[in-house]
Order: sequence, then structure tokens, then C-alpha cells
Amino acid sequence: MTNWKDVVLTPKSTIRDAMRTLNDTALRIAVVCDNNNKILGTVTDGDIRRGLLVSCDMTDSVTTVMNRDPKTVTASHTRQQRIEIMDKHGVLSLLVVDDKGHLIGLETLHQVLHPEKIDNPVFIMAGGFGTRLRPLTDHCPKPMLPVGDKPMLEHLINQFIRLGFHDFYISTHYMSEVIRDHFDDGSKWNISVTYIHEESPLGTGGALGLLPKNLPKLPLIMMNGDVLTKIDFKHLLDHHEFHQFDATMCVRELEHKVSFGVVESQDNLITAMVEKPTYRYHINTGIYVLSPECVASVKPNIKIDLPTLLAERMEKQEKVGIYTSYDYWLDIGQMADYQKAQQDIKGFT
Repeated sequence: MTNWKDVVLTPKSTIRDAMRTLNDTALRIAVVCDNNNKILGTVTDGDIRRGLLVSCDMTDSVTTVMNRDPKTVTASHTRQQRIEIMDKHGVLSLLVVDDKGHLIGLETLHQVLHPEKIDNPVFIMAGGFGTRLRPLTDHCPKPMLPVGDKPMLEHLINQFIRLGFHDFYISTHYMSEVIRDHFDDGSKWNISVTYIHEESPLGTGGALGLLPKNLPKLPLIMMNGDVLTKIDFKHLLDHHEFHQFDATMCVRELEHKVSFGVVESQDNLITAMVEKPTYRYHINTGIYVLSPECVASVKPNIKIDLPTLLAERMEKQEKVGIYTSYDYWLDIGQMADYQKAQQDIKGFT
């Protein structure tokens, strides 16, 4: 979805403009949008040929030949779902839209099957003590506990690799040698792994200050290493970059149903009565995208948590946003979660 903006046309664009766009880009499709980025239609070489056969002129509006019912998906569609949709409808590309139908990306079959190399660094926190999973963690750091036939941290890194990521940094503290011995420099997986060791715990964000200063000037994905997930990190990154956020927190929607009537009051007077309401909240998944400036704002050996860092960035009027994920996500914090992970991993591909 990296160069989808290059193929966006307006209703004022001509058929000739569309042909130039198709000729100059490699996506084999152009998208017609209004001023609010709402999709009006798509244009391919075939659409133009059919239009010219019925006497359309090269100076006519592109709207005269566009397909007004293109196939779309949302960011919540998984990689496998996108492949199935393309196969079912015989299309080579899908438009990615938000919940209001605005264009936020374009994904081709080639990109889904053969992801391009992504240079954005990935920083995984793997230094915790995992005390709630004792005695399992007495002799093994929690991210290295086996889930199925692999450590949970390896499942997570494989998810990134499938999407094209290759530059990894792992923060260690407790039993760091177990992690180092397993992953080494990452060459076994054809990736680069660099270790950031915390002599003493620095909070969920303090390790950012220990990262090398020569990181690529690209947004960094940061997350906990004790998570099992199918989140599409590329879509998360695209969302962050599209909105030009300084930092993005990946959240999930939590639904809580109250089994009783809820009474609201003020000064002993009832102001409202709601029978068995349902409340919805956004919860933090512990997954973030941070701009290079946000990362650089954390000084070495300063203890800080990520929510505190984001609050500081907001105080400086930086744009801190959310990305709502509907993909599978399990925080393996307690024994029941670990047991659930052993069952859920059977459904992973």
C-alpha cells in the first residue's frame, strides 16, 4: 500500500490522465476519489479500452469509464481473507477503506503474496520477570516459554517476517542469555537482531533511550514480547503514516454488559435510568508506532512508561492517535492465558 497515493485521480481527471497514471505506476489500477478521499470508482486498462470502443474521447472525464463498484476491504481483514476475496472475485487489487468509506490504502495480489522488504525497525520488550507465570518462569524468561512447538517470541517475530520486516531490536533483562542463545544475530531467520540490555528495569518505555543513534529515520514499532497475535503490523504502520501521527497506540474494543439497571443521579435526584446497558471501551494492547522524534525524546537510563511518554508528547501538541485492531490478540499474562494460547496456536498458519 506504500504508493497508492500516486494512483488517485479526481472527477476532473480525463481518460488521458488515467492512461498516464497507469503507464507511470506499477499498480495497474487508478482510483477516482472526491475531495474528501471518498471512493467514486476505479479505472484499469480494460475499462479504458471498453470506453474507447463505445466512442468515448481521451478528453472525457475519467468518470465515464470507471468501475463504480470496486472491491474494498477494511484494515481488519486478515491477509488470508484478502487473498480469498481476490480469488473469489478474480481481481488483482483491493481498495482499503476506513469505517466511513474513505480510501486509506491499496493492496495488490502481488503485495499480499510477496511482501516487500520493510526497513522500519521493530523493538520488542522481552526483559520482564513473568512472576505471574511462576514456576514456569523460574528457569525461563516468559517470552521464551513454548507455545506449541516454538517460543512465543519466535511466533511474534515470524508474524513480522511474513509481512516483510527484518530489522529487530530486543530489550532484555531477566535471563537474557536464553533469548540471545536462541535468536543469536537473527541470521537463521534471514533477519538482523540487536540486543538492548537493561541493567535495571526502565519501565515500558525507558529502553528506547538505549537504542543506537543510527536507527533509520523511520517510524518504529514497539511492543511487548509476551503476546500472541495476528495483527497486521504493516496496516498499523500505514495507518500511522497516513495520519502523520507522532505516536500511535494500537487498541482493542472491550465490551462490558451490566446485568442490572444503572441509575444516574445528582444531589439525590435521579437524572437517568438505563436498563442493563452495554459500555464499550478502548484498551491498550501494548503495541505502539513511534516517530523518530518521539524515540529520540527518551534519554538514556531514564525510567519511563509508554503512557507517560505519550502524555508528554501530547503536552507538546504532538499528534498521538489510536489504531483499532479487530485481529486476534492475546496478552499471555497469567496461567489461564498461557493455557489458552496452547489451544489457539493450532489455528495459526
